[in-house]
Amino acid sequence: MYYNDNTFIFLNGEIVKASEAKTDLYGQTLHYGYGVFEGIRSYKTSEGKTKIFKEVAHFDRLKNSADALNLPYNWDNDDLIKATYEILKLNDLQDAYIRPLVYAPANMSFVRNSESFIAIEAWEMKPFLGDELLSVMTSSFERPNPKGFKIEAKATGHYVNSILASQEAKAKGYDEALLKDMKGFVAEAPGANFFVEKNNVLYTPQAGNILPGITRATILEICNRLGIHTVEKNITLAEVHGADSAFFCGTAAEVIGIASLDKILFRKEWKDSLGRVIQKEYKNLVTEKQKQQKLETVS
Repeated sequence: MYYNDNTFIFLNGEIVKASEAKTDLYGQTLHYGYGVFEGIRSYKTSEGKTKIFKEVAHFDRLKNSADALNLPYNWDNDDLIKATYEILKLNDLQDAYIRPLVYAPANMSFVRNSESFIAIEAWEMKPFLGDELLSVMTSSFERPNPKGFKIEAKATGHYVNSILASQEAKAKGYDEALLKDMKGFVAEAPGANFFVEKNNVLYTPQAGNILPGITRATILEICNRLGIHTVEKNITLAEVHGADSAFFCGTAAEVIGIASLDKILFRKEWKDSLGRVIQKEYKNLVTEKQKQQKLETVS
């Protein structure tokens, strides 16, 4: 479902067939989850062009994640972005999900590595959590203690926590999970950030116990432009249960509304929520529809 015999990837400076790519089974990333990655999307714009959304921010975060984990990062991000566009072109992709991965060499010790490797893959992917309102449960799993991890790094091993939480929710008949932090405050979804609306204000968990996503930052930018008041704070579960609406956001998930948390419905209909306003604005932004409308108005 991710590749076939005609799929190309970028691997350590070369473009190769995905079906012919190889990795070392003694690699430290495979054995210990010691690697970093990014989730990026490209879109077919309203002008018909292919545009990677916030590519510089994503590749900058990839480097920052590698630096945080002491993984050597010896690539030029401008070159990696060019290679990514080449991969999209060769695979005839416009609306695509892009996964750069920095991984470690063979190393069964915990000694610092002198080199790293990189792969960039792309494939078609619909919104990660679908496009219907979600039924969400509060997870029994907590987000990792930020004193035990570099929580700001998008590290491969961190996502074992995400997988377990998501699998638990689905096994119990829910669409997705919402995790708390070690202090009992609401944190985030397994692969997305969280916003909740109450009295025409959007609240989102403050940085420190979450991965502050690029999409989350984009939502805050949109809100600032539209005059929607936002607050970053510690949020209790009780505050969410009594709220008007809520949504998840992330590169893979985009912006997706939540119908209920722990079977408690939110008060507003999604169509009347601030989240729905944000959802439409976000789609216009990534497809550059607003830019096209401005050009048409000027002409």
